[in-house]
Amino acid sequence: MVTRRLLDAGLDPGDAERVVRGALAEDLRYGPDVTSAATARPGAVAVASVAARESGVLAGLPVAVAVLDAAGIAPEAAELVRADGDRIEAATEVLRIRAPLLELLVAERTLLNFLTHLSGIATATRAWACALAGTGCRVRDTRKTTPGLRQLEKYAVRCGGGLNHRMGLGDAALIKDNHVVAAGGIAAAIAAVRAAAPEVPLEVECDSLAQVGEALEAGAELILLDNMDLDDLRAAVAMAGRYPPARLEASGGLRLETARAVAETGVDFVAVGALTHSSPALDLGLDLV
Repeated sequence: MVTRRLLDAGLDPGDAERVVRGALAEDLRYGPDVTSAATARPGAVAVASVAARESGVLAGLPVAVAVLDAAGIAPEAAELVRADGDRIEAATEVLRIRAPLLELLVAERTLLNFLTHLSGIATATRAWACALAGTGCRVRDTRKTTPGLRQLEKYAVRCGGGLNHRMGLGDAALIKDNHVVAAGGIAAAIAAVRAAAPEVPLEVECDSLAQVGEALEAGAELILLDNMDLDDLRAAVAMAGRYPPARLEASGGLRLETARAVAETGVDFVAVGALTHSSPALDLGLDLV
């Protein structure tokens, strides 16, 4: 059941279970849970409710169930009251668990760590998605993720209504300033990447309109506009209009309060690294009923 839930969420079960087991092992590195072992009656079974303490967007329920499984609690013990991607208000119950008390107490913090972190990312992403609604522009994440948690954090972005950029260095090419220097220019870098990996999607980072023109001339179909102001973004959109396949992505220093103005320049995407590296956790708690 755990594997099926992870697969249904678009998550790799092996990767998710490795992360979950590693997190539990971190808590138990110095020995068993002495507090819970001392206070939980042997053989006691308890019911716990996981509920939101503030409003937000939910993400991470399949991961929470995987934590329970890794802690020795049968997945059937968990009743999913809400679904990932749901908008929830304070006091909304999202998960109910009936399980052996000791194992439940051992799993509590690890379960909440994943659920609050991923829900925080989904909540921040939803705010960007709402700000861009109706413009035709979509918010995308970056590779600025917590080491070891990329798959889960990018899943949370999807729960919030965002799009994933590349998952790693091999599923798409992104030519950045250092690659341009290494290759001897934007056109040379594009040619080198296409010769080496013609089947891989390619994006080019440009920090000036001159570079945008060079990238378009070289046939780039996706251009990352780095730290450009609104006037330059509009100019880049006008330039790309002469190259119909080309799409543009704004990046660098973007803020939620100006997101719509950026989208209204005509860019196709905004890239927001803060979704995964700076989103505050959404407050959820687990209480015995």
